[in-house]
Amino acid sequence: MAAEYQALDGAYAAHRTRLLFAGGYDERDAIVTISARAGGTEATDWTQMLLRMYLRWAERHRFRTEILDQVEGEEIGLKSVAVGVRGRYAYGFLRTERGDHRLVRLSPFDSQNRRHTTFALVEVLPEVEDEVEVEVDPDELRIDTYRSTGAGGQHVNKTDSAVRITHLPTGIVAQSQNERSQIQNRDTAMKILKARLLERRLQEREAEIARLKGAHVQASWGNQIRSYVLHPYQMVKDHRTGHETSDTAGVLDGDLDGFMQAELERLATEVDRDAA
Repeated sequence: MAAEYQALDGAYAAHRTRLLFAGGYDERDAIVTISARAGGTEATDWTQMLLRMYLRWAERHRFRTEILDQVEGEEIGLKSVAVGVRGRYAYGFLRTERGDHRLVRLSPFDSQNRRHTTFALVEVLPEVEDEVEVEVDPDELRIDTYRSTGAGGQHVNKTDSAVRITHLPTGIVAQSQNERSQIQNRDTAMKILKARLLERRLQEREAEIARLKGAHVQASWGNQIRSYVLHPYQMVKDHRTGHETSDTAGVLDGDLDGFMQAELERLATEVDRDAA
């Protein structure tokens, strides 16, 4: 009887996984990009804090990570960063994180110790697995090289090793300056560009399905999804699901599973409702 119960539990877990990760790309690796919004030093520091949060989350789940590109802030932190996260369902989990993340705290950079609110944008892309999946016409690309402004030693700083690729039909831009050679940066930028093009195609497909159903279509980017309040009280709250916790230190140290689970279940409920 115990073996039968274990088999039932295993079947239920597999069924639940299929429901939560129903997207065609959910099992794939992911590329996470974090960009500072307006706010100067406060925003670039928040971007670096979010990077650490996601790296710690990945470490908890034994996912492998690699910094693909980063642009440092003028004083501290990061203006933007792209990180590859490799492991089964990396994209399925992390797609719940895309949108604007809001931080409220007493700024350590304000001499008068005033409260500041700042934002950073998180984008999550599924990694492209083969060349056929996203075909790019070389004639539709503009490739610019420039001198890296990031860390990397004398070679990076003295040569035009950084690469920026613009897809002319869509205006989508991808760049890389983290590697020492121009060829490596070009390969990394192309990987990011293809992931952005794939994500755009997925968004267009979702928008068309919503239009045919008569549903209201919201922009995928630029929505405030979560607030991290460190003053005057301690609270992290997701505005899509209502899930919240007062353990702000734990969340910023990578304890995101509760938020991800709540959003995955919300999305699965929407899919079930649409199917009905």
